[in-house]
Amino acid sequence: MNAALFSGKLRVPSPPKNLIPRPGLRHILEEGLSCPVVLVSAPAGFGKTSLAAEYLAARKETP
Repeated sequence: MNAALFSGKLRVPSPPKNLIPRPGLRHILEEGLSCPVVLVSAPAGFGKTSLAAEYLAARKETP
């Protein structure tokens, strides 16, 4: 298999510039850290990747 095919799935996304903060959803993701797997499910275009990017950026900022 071609590694370039998966390269977009293996890097951490950057939050978009026009991101609408979703603190409630970030809190739910934080609660999921005690679980072995967290599933984020929504139709295409509903902001799953943006939420992940926002969550990971917020975790980077927290010491």
